[in-house]
Order: sequence, then structure tokens, then C-alpha cells
Amino acid sequence: MARLYISLGSNVNRQHYLHKGLTALEALLGELTLSSLFASKAVGFDGAEFYNMVIGATTELNIVQVTKALREIEFTNGREIDAKKYSPRTLDLDLLLFDDLVLDTPAQIPRAEITENAFVLWPLAEVAPELKHPILKKSYQQLWQAYDKKQQQITTVDFSWSSQL
Repeated sequence: MARLYISLGSNVNRQHYLHKGLTALEALLGELTLSSLFASKAVGFDGAEFYNMVIGATTELNIVQVTKALREIEFTNGREIDAKKYSPRTLDLDLLLFDDLVLDTPAQIPRAEITENAFVLWPLAEVAPELKHPILKKSYQQLWQAYDKKQQQITTVDFSWSSQL
């Protein structure tokens, strides 16, 4: 069984797509560990505020199967196949970590966004505080403590989701 972490974000009909994304991820992966939900300004473009969280899960699927399934979930939930990198998202699912693998294909693992964006690092530090970054060899809690929190302003948002399991 592999342990993986996924960043989930939305800035279009956010509550709706968060629930749809979580339901689809639970159907794919089973029991999910959820971070708090965070609100942040769009990065890289002018757009509506994003909701973001990180989900932890275990799977018997391989990394190729997981990355393909995440894309299918995005497309099923209104993501355009040719969407620009910095643009509004109904649902954005990024595989952050897959065990302690370090890869460039089929996805960049670990994702560079982990150390670049507060809306990825803070929720990851919540769900996996003692886990160490496979390249930097520091825990996500240590990385979050050292992060320049003035760089990006994010806030927690009240959120509840009922598991279908």
C-alpha cells in the first residue's frame, strides 16, 4: 500500500466542487484524511478566491493509475482539457506525494508547490506534520514553521463533509 497526498482546490462554485471532489476521491481511495479548508487569493492570475485543502490516503493503485484517475475526476467535474495553467478551476487535483518517490513523470513528485505555496504547505503540515520531504529531509511541520507567512495570506474556512463510507 502506498501513502499519498493530494492537493484539492477550487475557485468556481467552490463548495459544490469540493464535495464532488471528496466524494470521487473517497470512491477511488477509500478512507481519507482531510486537512482544514483554507481560502486564498488566486496565484498567477486575477480571479476569484480559491478554497484549498490536502487529502491523505492509502492505495494499492500505482502512480500512473492515480494520476490518470485524478485527471478523470477533474474532467468529470468541468475541468477543460486545454485549460491554461493559471486560470479558474472547478476542481484542481494535484498529486503532491506518493510514498517517498522522487519523479518527474508521470507527475512531478514531490510537487514544487509544496514549498512555494502556503495553501499547500500549511494543510500538508496539518495532515502529515512528521513526514519528511523526500528531497529536503525536513518534516512538513519544520518547513511550515520556517515558511515566510507574509508571502501569502491564507485563512481557515469552516467546512464539513460527510463520508460516504
